[in-house]
Amino acid sequence: MTLNGSERVRLEFTSAVEMLDLVQVVSDHVGRAFGFDDEALHWIGVAVRESVINAIRHGNRNDARKRVVVEFETQPGDAPAFVVSVRDQGKGFDPSVLANPLDPENLLKPSGRGIFLIRAFMDDVQLCRGAHGGTEVRMMKRLPAPQRRSALRDR
Repeated sequence: MTLNGSERVRLEFTSAVEMLDLVQVVSDHVGRAFGFDDEALHWIGVAVRESVINAIRHGNRNDARKRVVVEFETQPGDAPAFVVSVRDQGKGFDPSVLANPLDPENLLKPSGRGIFLIRAFMDDVQLCRGAHGGTEVRMMKRLPAPQRRSALRDR
């Protein structure tokens, strides 16, 4: 993959958890081509899967008529980055009211850690209202410095 221009892959599908494997394959492929090692790909994959699951279950409420859009983009430059956007068609939510999963009363709850994990594994995470409703999660992972130099040299 060359880094002299942005590369973008877009997936759009119905709210079906069966699509998670396809999303994972595409995420791994684009991330590997961009220069991430297996460990980084694993944690990026966890973040991407969590965001897609949230879009399907919480955003679209498992409504097969509603769609999820996932875009993978490479951003070249002095600080190359891998950007993943996940959009749903739900009602949206206020991220400022998310419960802290580390609070004692939340430790044993079976859910509520997705956004926490996404923020832990990615370098930058933005949660915003989609242009046409729903929620958009935009996650960015910078290429580590030694790999950055190698990737830039291969241009």
